[in-house]
Amino acid sequence: MTLQSARSLARVGAAARADFPYFAAHPDTAYLDSGATSQRPASVIDAEAAFARSDYAAVHRGSSMATGEATAAFEDARERVAAFVGAGEREIAWQAGATDALNTIALGMSDASLGLGDERFALREGDEILVTEAEHHANLIPWQRLARRTGAVLRHVPVNDAGMWTIDDLRAQVGPRTRVVAFAHVSNVTGQIAPVADVAAAAHAVGAYTVLDACQSVPHLPVDLAALGVDFAAFSSHKMLGPTGIGALYGRAELLDALPPARTGGSMITTVTMEDAQFLPSPHRLEAGTQPVSQAVGFGAAVDYLSRVGMDAVAAHEAEMAALLVDAAASVPGVRVVGPAAGEPRAALVSVIVDGVHAHDVGQFLDDRGVTVRTGHHCAQPLHRRLGVAATTRASASVYTTADDVERFKAALGEVRAFFGADR
Repeated sequence: MTLQSARSLARVGAAARADFPYFAAHPDTAYLDSGATSQRPASVIDAEAAFARSDYAAVHRGSSMATGEATAAFEDARERVAAFVGAGEREIAWQAGATDALNTIALGMSDASLGLGDERFALREGDEILVTEAEHHANLIPWQRLARRTGAVLRHVPVNDAGMWTIDDLRAQVGPRTRVVAFAHVSNVTGQIAPVADVAAAAHAVGAYTVLDACQSVPHLPVDLAALGVDFAAFSSHKMLGPTGIGALYGRAELLDALPPARTGGSMITTVTMEDAQFLPSPHRLEAGTQPVSQAVGFGAAVDYLSRVGMDAVAAHEAEMAALLVDAAASVPGVRVVGPAAGEPRAALVSVIVDGVHAHDVGQFLDDRGVTVRTGHHCAQPLHRRLGVAATTRASASVYTTADDVERFKAALGEVRAFFGADR
């Protein structure tokens, strides 16, 4: 079977919309805000609701049949999410979201630096943490705080006028004192796709750990974290057709076993005395307290849906949407597209600057035309400062996005400057 024939059988674009109740409730909406939060298929909503109705109970606590059944569903979801990203089941720890996962890594390293955990994660004064100027705040602020706590130096790879960085610029920043390299697989503003394996190789050459923000890649591209060679990664359920309130922390098992837990309490310990505590192996050592059980079940159902469609089909569909989005925005006079130029690889999102019109006004106008987009700095203020603007307007696609959605975006965007008198 050819790729084209395989894609014709997959539920992407218009065929996929029937699986998503949102579009039945909003048939006239072009939803182009999946980069912020994706819609959920009925199978995900139904799986979470069915569990809550008939199988809901505490997990890993007690010996009742109810606990056993709930725990089985909880751990089965972990196995499926792990397999989806090429990980072992001990290499995925549930977190409150990707932001929480990134903080867990940074806080664990902070505790290690205070002598509260494995020495391999300790940072000392003069050590270096490297990020890029394009990072989401969730992959910047935790490292700022870690640097301040430890005396480490936070360095960054600069971006160019289009908001993009290069592997050569990153390699130039990596040195013998580099301990952590944290970066996004896909920029949530520019859509740039990072050369992950090359970054991992550069970091590992000097003994540094790699931390990958995979929020904008795992829902849209085939991703094998083990094959990419990263040490840690974070991704979130609500951007990949699943529930809010849960994300995943990936780490090689031997690293998660050694990472000091950022949060402590029940369910993650082996022995507790009045003076000390010993913790379970991964992933449970990183999952203190009551767990998001029904959300985990929904997360598992989300990766089931994407697996049925096939990530090759998802990626091929979204590559088409990316090209259409860039062409649509670039064809409108007075609109500047940031990130990769037309014809260059990018994720299925496009952020634009409209001459003479603030991004919030652009978004409000588009919303009035039934086109849902995201406006603001997208939790990436340093990047926008480098671009010379306070905010951009972002349109982002998913498995259910259609060419008609993009045409409506193009038509509405083409009316903006005239409406606000910016074309005079």
